[in-house]
This record gives sequence, C-alpha cells and structure tokens, in this order.
Amino acid sequence: METSTGIPPWPAVEPSSGSIRLRPFRDEDAGMAVDLAQDTYIPTVGSLPARATHEQALDWLERQRYMHVRGTGYSFAIADAATDRAIGQMGLWGWELQQGRTQAGYAVVPGERGAGVAAQALTALLAFTWSIPEVHRVELYIEPWNTASFRSAEHAGFEREGLLRSYMEISGQRRDVLIYSAIRNGEKPA
Repeated sequence: METSTGIPPWPAVEPSSGSIRLRPFRDEDAGMAVDLAQDTYIPTVGSLPARATHEQALDWLERQRYMHVRGTGYSFAIADAATDRAIGQMGLWGWELQQGRTQAGYAVVPGERGAGVAAQALTALLAFTWSIPEVHRVELYIEPWNTASFRSAEHAGFEREGLLRSYMEISGQRRDVLIYSAIRNGEKPA
C-alpha cells in the first residue's frame, strides 16, 4: 500500500464530509492562499509568507502539491463541495507509521470561519486516515487561546489529552500547546 516514498498513496476518492471535500491544490487556489496569508497567525505556524503576493502564493501551492511526492505527507485544499472553491488547507504529516501515528493541521480562510468547515475537513481527513491500516492515532497541537480550533477538533472526534509546556517555537517564542488526538475506532489503551 505504501509508495516508494514510504507513505501511502494519494486517496483514490477525494475525502469529503458535509459541505466540503479535500482535493489536490490547483493554481487557481492562489487567491485562497493570499487570503490565508493576511491572517496574523497562520504565517507564523507554516511556510506561507505573511501578506503573500500572488507569486508567493503560487510557490506555496507548488510546495503543497509536492509534499506527497517528496514523501513528507499530504496537503489538501479544503474545497466547498458545491462550488469547488478552495476555502482552506488540511494537512497530514509527521509520519511515524512504525508507531502507528501521524499529525494533522489545518487553516480556514477568515471569511469561512465559524461555519463548521474545519470540523468537516477534520472528519473527512480522519475517514481517509483510518483507511491506512498502520495508523491508529492522529495528533493535533493547538495553542490554548485558540478556542475555535479546539472546538472544531472536539466536534470532529478529537479528545484533549493535556498541555505540553514550552512545546514549540512560534514567532520566536516558546509556546505551550494543547495536545488532542483521535484514536482509530475509539480504541482505549490496555
């Protein structure tokens, strides 16, 4: 089932849930990337430059498209199922298949927040992830102030496990993060 890069192949059917679907990025999604880059937080936790130009957005889209080819993970456009318009990004990376775990992350354009997009995208991602037999755990790392993000995670079935103090550097500062996980079939440790 794995590709020569060590991670499973791209999904044959685009994952979907509710009013969204996860699909590959296209050049016409550059406007969505420019919108994400206007957010003051998103560029601090990813590779999208703050206030990205159209050209920088295209470069970012290219990096997203080749993440799977390089064997580092999946990066999907979150698309409105009715219009196919990209409204965010959903990623799956940090492959530790031998330990049965991976990590997810997401961003939704400001104009689409508050409508359940992130929760639907996470639900779609989990359905795809559980089709990979080796994966039993998906982790999310969320800053404690980001109430909307952890509510989306909980709505999609993730459970809060705790606080990781001084876990990562964001904008040049060590930050605490909450760790959330989803476990295949709600498995509980023995």
